Amino acid sequence: MPSTVVVGGFYGDEGKGKLVSYLATRDSPRLVARGGAGPNAGHTIVDGGRTHKVRMVPCGFVSREARLAIGPGVLVDPDVLLREARDLGASGRLVVDSRCGVITAAHREADSRGDLAGRIGSTGSGTGPANADRAMRTLGLAADEPSLKGMVGDVPLEVNSALDAGERVLVEGTQGTFLSLWHGTYPYVTSKDVTAAGICADVGLAPRRVDEVIVAFKAYVTRVGSGPLEGELAPAEAEARGWAEFGAVTGRPRRAAAFDHALARRAAMLNGATQAAITKLDVAFGGCEGARSWSDLTAEARSFVEGVEASLGVRVTLMGTGPRVEDVVDRRAHA
Repeated sequence: MPSTVVVGGFYGDEGKGKLVSYLATRDSPRLVARGGAGPNAGHTIVDGGRTHKVRMVPCGFVSREARLAIGPGVLVDPDVLLREARDLGASGRLVVDSRCGVITAAHREADSRGDLAGRIGSTGSGTGPANADRAMRTLGLAADEPSLKGMVGDVPLEVNSALDAGERVLVEGTQGTFLSLWHGTYPYVTSKDVTAAGICADVGLAPRRVDEVIVAFKAYVTRVGSGPLEGELAPAEAEARGWAEFGAVTGRPRRAAAFDHALARRAAMLNGATQAAITKLDVAFGGCEGARSWSDLTAEARSFVEGVEASLGVRVTLMGTGPRVEDVVDRRAHA
């Protein structure tokens, strides 16, 4: 049962999209399935000289052989989904579960005003109001959406059939552990659980069928919107360190802080991490840009990674060293 689940360890923005894209090209999975909340999560992928910002299509689209799937736990915005699928050339190999909830203009409007937009700092994607309607059993489903006709299917069946056939399955999470509705900094969270357990439920992957859980961290912590951030740096200090970033969906500046070992340990515990990944080593430590092997990293960067491993008790197997999909140090056993 060669299944791998990738989830975020902080507040999102950990580079999961890059990691999923790398794993999709490196490991040749039969199926890449997306869990998570909905189009409120954005992933940035730099592939072949092009930069893609995706909110709905799984980041495994960079592997042209992979079947792409959106699990029933994910909300879909048909306009966003169809535009991305067309632009990425993914339409013919993308399946949307018939039980996915559908976001409407009314949901986007409700998400862009009042307490959600103000105090919580929602993205305005309609995800929260749509999940509220789902809880009230009034939300429309993909099976009844004419624009998605011909694209809907049974994602849990596809996931498990692939595993039964001995094929690789890669499951892509969104947001980060501490944006989970259950485990995050409530009320400044997303509208559902986005830990590994929740992501697996989203695509119909049972706990006993999970082989690897990779928890992704960045070499520093960032957060978009409201909510606590331990050790938050002043914007000028974050910029001086090269940590000034902007959200992929909203364009809002990301708040920044140094790597939080206590938070990372809790994320590893909550997700049952079997491996860890650290991205943006090239930003946090000069001289690591484009490194592809452990020996190519600077002594400072290697010391940092070893400190994280000692703190978590989990091996750091993947390290991001640049924006391109292939800018990765891969220390997995079979790599």
